[in-house]
Amino acid sequence: MTTRLHTPDPRLRRGLVLASERALAPDLARGAMLLFIALANAAGYFLASAPGIEPDPRGAERIVNLFMVEFVHARAFPLFAIMFGYGLVQLATRQERAGATPAQVRSVLLRRNVWLLAFGVAHGILLYSGDFLGAYGLIGIAFTLLLLQRSDRVHRFATWYLALAGAYMLVLGLIVGIGLAGGYGGSATVSTSPFPSAESDSYAASLVERAAEWPVHTATLLPMILMVWVGAARHRILEEPARHLRLLAWTAAGGIAVAVAAGMPMALASGGFLDAETAGPIRMLYETSGFFGGIGYAALFGLLAHALTRQGTSNLAVDAITALGRRSLTGYLCQSVAWMVLAAPFALNLAANTASPLLTSLLCAVAVWLATVAAAYLMWRCVYRGPAEVLLRRLTYGRR
Repeated sequence: MTTRLHTPDPRLRRGLVLASERALAPDLARGAMLLFIALANAAGYFLASAPGIEPDPRGAERIVNLFMVEFVHARAFPLFAIMFGYGLVQLATRQERAGATPAQVRSVLLRRNVWLLAFGVAHGILLYSGDFLGAYGLIGIAFTLLLLQRSDRVHRFATWYLALAGAYMLVLGLIVGIGLAGGYGGSATVSTSPFPSAESDSYAASLVERAAEWPVHTATLLPMILMVWVGAARHRILEEPARHLRLLAWTAAGGIAVAVAAGMPMALASGGFLDAETAGPIRMLYETSGFFGGIGYAALFGLLAHALTRQGTSNLAVDAITALGRRSLTGYLCQSVAWMVLAAPFALNLAANTASPLLTSLLCAVAVWLATVAAAYLMWRCVYRGPAEVLLRRLTYGRR
């Protein structure tokens, strides 16, 4: 981020962020999209695979597979990567406005991301190896050291990345289109990766598995720095959606349309509606298009926040979901505890004691998300920020 001189604002403390200083769109997006994170992670845990797709879908499972691939898997986490980049820049800007020097800004961001990495290590090994916190911590450290205070010319590369990704998708689309000629009718051909820790017979055995799984998974997520970079745009689009309505509308429609169209072959194959000989290119097309889906989701929440702000009336559902968005770290960690309790062989083992693990995971995901929404709303009413957020802030800023 280009360093600018600001007049220190005495109303802003370099630690706690007041609710009145937060934009609605990012918090609403985080809270709502935690439902999609719950759907994806619950399915992965119940089916012991990544992504969580029923390999031999029957009946309603075929529709659920199609929905999950089309709208959830590889579509939800890019939004959080974008929001993470947005948050890095907002935190840095706030520090500058409070009178911090560039060195102090870097110090705060580095401390926060080092502790986020520590959270990721603990979460990934103790609870769920499909952790994203560790990757965010590593990406945040790299972003702070390499990109945070660079010129606008450097940050334009993020826009070029979108163009390159779009061109790559066109090539993949051409390959898939040629390969699909006459390829309809048959069973699903979508490959998944095993998730051994979800099948461990004891908690001790699961720890050993997760200790091996977490580093590999985290390494595969490091290219998300490009998504984080795009989210670090400094045009206040989500903070001032009224000034960017046309851009938000085109981005929401275009991003989601691209993700849906490019993900359709993979979705049809996962539901058993398409037998494809080009499984590799289909999966690459689907995964690449997920980034555009994340951008589209972010823009959609920007439009929704603008509409709600114009309406000007309090809404219980919006308040509760936004409260969860402000406590998204706590909500995310609580989800992982729930999956272990509900699905692990050494716990309730619902994954094995049900006729359809996929459908059971869907119901559990919705129930757990609703429970975290209710808990977050109660914490908001009690003016409590959430235990994970309080701990991360305490470790970052000390006892101030």
